[in-house]
Amino acid sequence: MPAISVVLPCYNAAETLDEALASLTAQTFADFEIVAVDDGSTDATPAILARWAEVEPRLRLIALRHQGIVGALRAGMEVAQAPLVARMDADDRAHPERLERQLAFLECHPDTAVVSCLVAGFPAEHVREGFRIYIDWLNSLVSDEEIRREMFVESPLAHPSVLARRAWIERVGGYQDRGWPEDYDLWLRLYLAGAHFAKVPQVLLDWREHPVRLTRSDSRYSLENFLRAKACYLVKGPLQDRDAVLVWGAGMIGRRISKHLLRYGAALVAFVDVDPKKIGGTRRNLPILAPNELPTWWRRYTRPALLAAVGSRGARRLIREQLRELGLIEGYDWWAVA
Repeated sequence: MPAISVVLPCYNAAETLDEALASLTAQTFADFEIVAVDDGSTDATPAILARWAEVEPRLRLIALRHQGIVGALRAGMEVAQAPLVARMDADDRAHPERLERQLAFLECHPDTAVVSCLVAGFPAEHVREGFRIYIDWLNSLVSDEEIRREMFVESPLAHPSVLARRAWIERVGGYQDRGWPEDYDLWLRLYLAGAHFAKVPQVLLDWREHPVRLTRSDSRYSLENFLRAKACYLVKGPLQDRDAVLVWGAGMIGRRISKHLLRYGAALVAFVDVDPKKIGGTRRNLPILAPNELPTWWRRYTRPALLAAVGSRGARRLIREQLRELGLIEGYDWWAVA
């Protein structure tokens, strides 16, 4: 049995697959298998995989009719043999020490369920500003505390960068198709189950940017579906048994996530906003308060919670400072969701 199984879904990846496989076979840690799942490719992907299998005994091939990423991941997990599962995409590059350093981390931290690493976008000329900003945010979250603190802001782990304990993935039901991003769904279920996360504070994965990435071409990765996922797991977790929920932000994000919160049964009672044009009005037939009204409303309830849903640059930091001054504890009284 290998120490690590690398699950590698492949769909029409002929242009980048050689580079991805070369980066895996160049790892300084050697005791792993590569479970390559050909998800019904119509280009040269099957031929490239067959050629590599002739010279790389650690490569195991699975051929499927096209099912999509969740079907490919589930098929790969079914045949993976190791107790630790690494993810890799067929268009990315692992640095030579990636598996060695991530394995060493898990061995030193037996309470950690998932370890990721810092990532770098490439090729540089194709990295858009939004992707760069997202990577900068990802790389700022290293410890379990930091990752859990911002779990509902965005997906805090780059999926192809993780090494996870198989037992934890199976404990929460494996990969599932809920109509939103499959990786974010898994992190949220692990979060609710009490799993610990971490990152090796070193760039160990080159994450490819291109216009046909799933995050750009698949509707499951739309903003609306991210908001649906957040609302679903907020209600199942942090908002469970809360008798009042206030949303800081009566703008676009607050309006859209509040729709899903109400659908999942959250006890939404009011919005908070700094815009004088909105204060005193209503959103979804609920009052919009000024920040200085928050303490009075907070004392009305036994177990209130607040969600910060303002997506503009720097807003999260300013809201965090104001809520800290009010004595509200992040991760207990309130959560950032944008």
